[in-house]
Amino acid sequence: MRARLLQEREQWAASALHPAAEQALAAHLRDVVLQLEPDRLGLYWPLRSEFNAVLALRADARTASLPCALPWARKNPRSMEYRAWNGEEPTLTDECGIPGCAGPTVVPDVVLVPCVGYTRRGYRLGYGGGYFDRWLAEHPHVTAIGIAWSASEVDFVPEPHDHPLAAIVTERGVVAE
Repeated sequence: MRARLLQEREQWAASALHPAAEQALAAHLRDVVLQLEPDRLGLYWPLRSEFNAVLALRADARTASLPCALPWARKNPRSMEYRAWNGEEPTLTDECGIPGCAGPTVVPDVVLVPCVGYTRRGYRLGYGGGYFDRWLAEHPHVTAIGIAWSASEVDFVPEPHDHPLAAIVTERGVVAE
């Protein structure tokens, strides 16, 4: 399922419908972030055809100046932390090859989580490493918001280690049950 969703997402990103969908998702995301009023927002640096939340939030003065953090992952032991981020393009990559930064470790109160797939009940299908699930289990007080394209909605039975997200933001709006 994951491989199929990733392939479909790549095709979607190359379609003529993608630019308008990006604008719609950006507007919905900014609304959600403004409603949540985070003290520190955990972002992700987009890979492949993931939605670019960084650009979406920088495009609006109300969200551009929020204190932010980027995740930093380690392979052994498999773990993740957030590091305070100054907003400059990352020059480092973590052990998983994901762009990150060298700031001090912080715990954001709201985190944006990229989704390969998601369920209407708020469960996320990621890349399969379990990094976000482990981090969210260690930080149950954090509000986690998934970011996905509406076409990646699927139905799957969550596993015991899966943590539902507070909501999923898509180009069609906010999914939350």
